[in-house]
Amino acid sequence: MAADETSIKVSTATRDRLAQLAAEHSTTIRGLVEDLAQGTPTQAEYAERAELARAELASALGSAPSPEAEAKAKALLERLGGAAHSPQAAA
Repeated sequence: MAADETSIKVSTATRDRLAQLAAEHSTTIRGLVEDLAQGTPTQAEYAERAELARAELASALGSAPSPEAEAKAKALLERLGGAAHSPQAAA
């Protein structure tokens, strides 16, 4: 094992599922996990993005969106994100 590598212990069932997912995505378990880690923002990164979006909206519109408008936008994005992961969306 190289100096910059480590191992992660998971159940056999999880390992098998990761192997299946990796095969379906033409990658390895390592590639799948690395893509997940690199492609998923942290809470701090989400907060930074939200602040940048607020600043951009304030600049474009002359004022920042209200908390109510932010809540509506967040709910819409969550519904859209959830729809993208539902079995019906893949059909």
